[in-house]
Amino acid sequence: MQIWVDADACPKVVRDILFRAATRTQTPLTMVANHPLPLPGSPLIKQVQVSKGFDVADDEIVSRIASGDILITADIPLAADALEKGAHVITPRGEKFDKGTIRAKLTMRDFMDTLRSSGVHTGGPPALSAADRQAFANQLDQLLR
Repeated sequence: MQIWVDADACPKVVRDILFRAATRTQTPLTMVANHPLPLPGSPLIKQVQVSKGFDVADDEIVSRIASGDILITADIPLAADALEKGAHVITPRGEKFDKGTIRAKLTMRDFMDTLRSSGVHTGGPPALSAADRQAFANQLDQLLR
């Protein structure tokens, strides 16, 4: 098992939780981003830096992720691809995606994208709360057990 992180949009507080969990459980952790990230000095924690571009990090993750791995992402199409490969997927807010829920999430994402492209202001997600951080930590711990 390995933890993969779609790190370009991953909040720092979530990265810190991941660093501690990887060290505590001795689970390899790979951050995939298009820019350098500050990482703790641990042989378990590494970064794959990809070039800038649409879905470059996502494509890199999909090419490397394996069944049983854990992916941290809020990117719904990436989550769907990882689930197809047998990975576990959770968002930085602690929401767990699975094959039973991902199609509805993809449909809603596509609907919201259509609204935005037609000029409707849909707003963004709320700030990450303490409850979100706790939900994330709990889901991660559950998957690492």
